[in-house]
Amino acid sequence: MARGAFTIGTESVAPGERRMVDLPLTALITQTPMSVPVCVIHSRREGPVLFVSAAVHGDELTGVAICRRLLGSNALAISRGTLLVVPIVNAFGFISHSRYLPDRRDLNRSFPGSVKGSLAAQLAHLFMTEVVARSNYGIDLHSAAIHRSNLPQIRVDSHDEGAFSLAEAFGAPIIVHSGLREGSLRETALRKGVPVIVYEAGEGLRVDELSIRVGMEGVLNVMAHLGMTRRRRAQPRPPVLSTSSRWVRAEESGLFRPFRDIGDHVAAGERIAVVADPYGDHETDIKASCAGIIIGRANIPAVNQGDALFHIAKVDNASQLGAHYEALERQAGAEPMLDEDEII
Repeated sequence: MARGAFTIGTESVAPGERRMVDLPLTALITQTPMSVPVCVIHSRREGPVLFVSAAVHGDELTGVAICRRLLGSNALAISRGTLLVVPIVNAFGFISHSRYLPDRRDLNRSFPGSVKGSLAAQLAHLFMTEVVARSNYGIDLHSAAIHRSNLPQIRVDSHDEGAFSLAEAFGAPIIVHSGLREGSLRETALRKGVPVIVYEAGEGLRVDELSIRVGMEGVLNVMAHLGMTRRRRAQPRPPVLSTSSRWVRAEESGLFRPFRDIGDHVAAGERIAVVADPYGDHETDIKASCAGIIIGRANIPAVNQGDALFHIAKVDNASQLGAHYEALERQAGAEPMLDEDEII
């Protein structure tokens, strides 16, 4: 029996077809129409529907770069199921280099949304109705906020077996247990029966080769795990699971000088940075609040008291994670995948 077309919005995508479908949303103040473009790849054989989304926060460009490379890759040969790729969910924030929408709302706290709500609620409702509700699984691509960097990692509720199996298949260096937050895409999708994992890597408003490489390989690994491709899934080093993490915050305002970076293993009480006043009178030591791996770090030197400086994940096998991350860094530096005409 022949497989039917895949319907999304007002479009029908035939088996074996790849098409870009625009989901109309609203218009800018200038009356320029806005939409959410979705690349639909509908194979000829039955299988799962996987969505890959990016730029839910408009200033997080790492996922956009991953989607771009994924869609242009020869490795993207789908033999079963349907892939929905949404490189830019929050086009409003993407255009203005902002995390938020023009109504100052965080889209990732606005799900499931509503047809007649705020702009964020309308966008959330459109994405849930047309993308999530038509999917069986999801991968949401993120980066750290502006002026911070994240070690490539997967955030998932480790108690959710369906999502956790995707997290393990992805192959990032570390899986960080993260509870579900009300209004988030991950929480709302799970209530609809769609397991979603979140990939975090890199820095807001920046892209880097390592984060792109790990993210793209991770998506392909998940597709192989779901039986969507004939590609033999790479055998990545087993990811390290962290069930808890802590933020180290500035005890005083001043100039931040870090001694440690993401991927570094630190001991509890270790001196990992100083915050000094601008006039040279004194400086305050910043010490690790626990032993673990640095999975996030502030990049801006000027900090206020209470600002988050380091994110430390507690892990059982820090040396294994450190070796994994160092290997990825060497590979990304030795075998760049960006050509001159691919610079984003």
